[in-house]
Amino acid sequence: MMKEHLKALCELPGVSGSEEQVRAYILSVLQASPVEKEITVDSLGNILCHLRGENRAAKKVMFAAHMDEVGFIVRGITDDGYLQFETVGGIDKSVLCGRRVRLGTQVGVIGCKAIHLCEKDEAEVLPEAKALLIDIGANSREEAEKAVTIGDTAVFDTPFTEMQSLVMAKAVDDRAGCALLLELAQKMPPYDITLAFTVQEEVGLRGAGVAAFSERPDIAVAIDGTTANDIADVPKEKWVCTVGSGAVVSFMDRATVYDPALYRQIREIADSLHLPNQTKTVIAGGNDAGAMQRAAGGARVAAVSLPCRYIHSPSSVVSLKDMENTVALLLALTEKLPQ
Repeated sequence: MMKEHLKALCELPGVSGSEEQVRAYILSVLQASPVEKEITVDSLGNILCHLRGENRAAKKVMFAAHMDEVGFIVRGITDDGYLQFETVGGIDKSVLCGRRVRLGTQVGVIGCKAIHLCEKDEAEVLPEAKALLIDIGANSREEAEKAVTIGDTAVFDTPFTEMQSLVMAKAVDDRAGCALLLELAQKMPPYDITLAFTVQEEVGLRGAGVAAFSERPDIAVAIDGTTANDIADVPKEKWVCTVGSGAVVSFMDRATVYDPALYRQIREIADSLHLPNQTKTVIAGGNDAGAMQRAAGGARVAAVSLPCRYIHSPSSVVSLKDMENTVALLLALTEKLPQ
């Protein structure tokens, strides 16, 4: 079912602050789980699922994955019916021009001047997002306002596609992490654990801070997608991590210096089970661990991530085998970390 959950989750819209459809899907799967549990949704929209295990835990452990994705928010409508927008989260402007987007049931395209009409300097410089418009086929402001209102959000409109052992979709960061946590919820864990599905990670790790403040875990593990740069013509020392080489266990990124003992323990557990694993070779990015580490009285934190090519783009790519191996590692952590 993991692949089916990943497909369903990736194809749902859920820009930061507008995670409603993703939250509803996750709640439906959690509520159908046979495991004894308590589920709450806090005022910010985080889902907190307490799974009752076979034993009581000596340490309170929380696994967290974020529900939101990068996208766009409408900030204005021109007299000609085009939509002015801002990006929500970090999106490289190189992936914007000509991209199909979806605003609810309304489809649009991010319009750019055709190359034939560009002056030389225009053809050599990518336009900023603020200079671009979304075309929904409207001929006037009044016509556009029948379909869209200011404050509506848009997502890349990309179908979930399998490519041999890989999958391509929008929002793999971090619907893949959500799919992994849903797998943990299907079987009684050895010890009590908490699963947190957080909101607004892409705009400042906001949900995770609130969740960790209320839960006050001793140990918090962020489950996320992380940048893989293992593509043609990139030197190996700049690959960061590689798709197909297993879970990525980080020692540091731009938001967190991870607990050294946890970092070593998780990699040792993976090695003992002969599960492929790797670390990030470049200090970059960040995830919910940065907020969970500092909430309330603080927590020991770790990150177990999936290597993802073309992250924050319309077509991110991950390995299903990496997901299977990461689930196996997370299941082992539900036994080892709470003791």
